[in-house]
Amino acid sequence: MKKIDDRYFVNPNLDQESLEACLEADEQILWRGKPYKKSFILSSVFRFLPVAVIFLLFDLTFLIMLGAFFDGLPWFVYIFIAVFFCFHLLPLWIWIAGIVSSSKRQQKEEYAFTSKRIIVKQGLIGSSVVSLYYPSLTSVNLKIGLIEKLCKVGDIYIVAANQRAVLEDIKDPYFIASRLQGIANDIKADIYYPNDLRPKDNHGYNSRYKGTNDPNEKE
Repeated sequence: MKKIDDRYFVNPNLDQESLEACLEADEQILWRGKPYKKSFILSSVFRFLPVAVIFLLFDLTFLIMLGAFFDGLPWFVYIFIAVFFCFHLLPLWIWIAGIVSSSKRQQKEEYAFTSKRIIVKQGLIGSSVVSLYYPSLTSVNLKIGLIEKLCKVGDIYIVAANQRAVLEDIKDPYFIASRLQGIANDIKADIYYPNDLRPKDNHGYNSRYKGTNDPNEKE
């Protein structure tokens, strides 16, 4: 029976909030990044701005009309109205909270491509770490909106077999997305087609189509 190493569960005294604390023993970080702060905060400002403005204008209009036509109401009615509108303006409070917390969220959010997986670390008060292993990846997509275009960043959408993740406001998004796709393809090839099983000459991959007119003629 194989003896279990007594040091397997020994804490290596790493910062438990760092990405290094999430790594396996033989895992290496190939790339790491964070959301670009300016774009991340601007996105938080404009994300729910139309909804917040609509609710605010609607409630202000209603309050002005209420004050004009229903003057002299009992005091408890005003308390009820104030409490009602505090709850009714919940989208506005959520929008403000998102803006206020955006800087802190940007500081704690971090991404990494390792030799085995993609790590997405997020959180505000606590932390959540999502791992997407390369063999399970099905697509890597890129989205660049108006704010992202102005700040020269982009959002990378990663879809795996049972998981999804978004790398927000990444600098050099085209380059990073293409490199990620390349890493995923290389590691998938290493897993499914180890070097010992690969022929020296592979005529089925990277072959060049010569444009022959004879459908029976092969390259």
